[in-house]
Amino acid sequence: VYNLAAQSHVRVSFDEPAYTAQATGVSTLNLLEAIRTVDTSIRFYQASTSEMFGASPPPQNEDTPFYPRSPYGAAKVYSYWITKNYREAYDMFAVNGQLFNHESLRRGETFVTRKITLAVANIVKGLQSELWMGNLDSIRDWGYAPEYTDGMWRMLQAEKPEDFVLATGTAYTIRDFLTFAFTHAGLDWEDYVKFDPKFLRPAEVDLLIGDATKARTKLGWEPEVDFPALVQMMVAHDLKFESDKIR
Repeated sequence: VYNLAAQSHVRVSFDEPAYTAQATGVSTLNLLEAIRTVDTSIRFYQASTSEMFGASPPPQNEDTPFYPRSPYGAAKVYSYWITKNYREAYDMFAVNGQLFNHESLRRGETFVTRKITLAVANIVKGLQSELWMGNLDSIRDWGYAPEYTDGMWRMLQAEKPEDFVLATGTAYTIRDFLTFAFTHAGLDWEDYVKFDPKFLRPAEVDLLIGDATKARTKLGWEPEVDFPALVQMMVAHDLKFESDKIR
């Protein structure tokens, strides 16, 4: 069982904290209890997140203390610990994959990365003239989602259940993402991006950079798609994406 279900939008979690606690936190308990009741030999993967580290300084790895800065991060911390508790209490093969930001062509349109790449495409197509953004200085460790999915699979093939961080170990700002995305389309992002405070979070996570040494050593996992290639891939896809919606 791979549990990727959640209310996974960090900004929305501030507006819907109770729903986020149920959908992102308590739902994990429900799945674990179902497995415990039916068959404890079922292997369980819990989608943890770098947002659990929050304000803890980087590089963040499996031993870094949690310091969540959002209701989403706090709910994920609960899911992490209840997964570990069931593993230890009932001898279940239950693992946490502490994944840092991972993107692909299928990223939801409300998340900042896809919001940017779709805006670039719509500006090129004449469907949009500006892009409203919040904090551009947040630093993140971005990887390619299919490679992270391979890492999830590897965790459930291991001989014993352990928790793993998956990350590239590289750091870029939202501003960097804008630069790579707009440049790929021959544009200057500063000509189009505007600031709107409504996109700011009540509490920010400024710096997330992961250390995936354990996954490299024990799982043989290695990310290959770098950040510039990832951004260009997403922009190229959205330039071909047929849509008449103005975002």
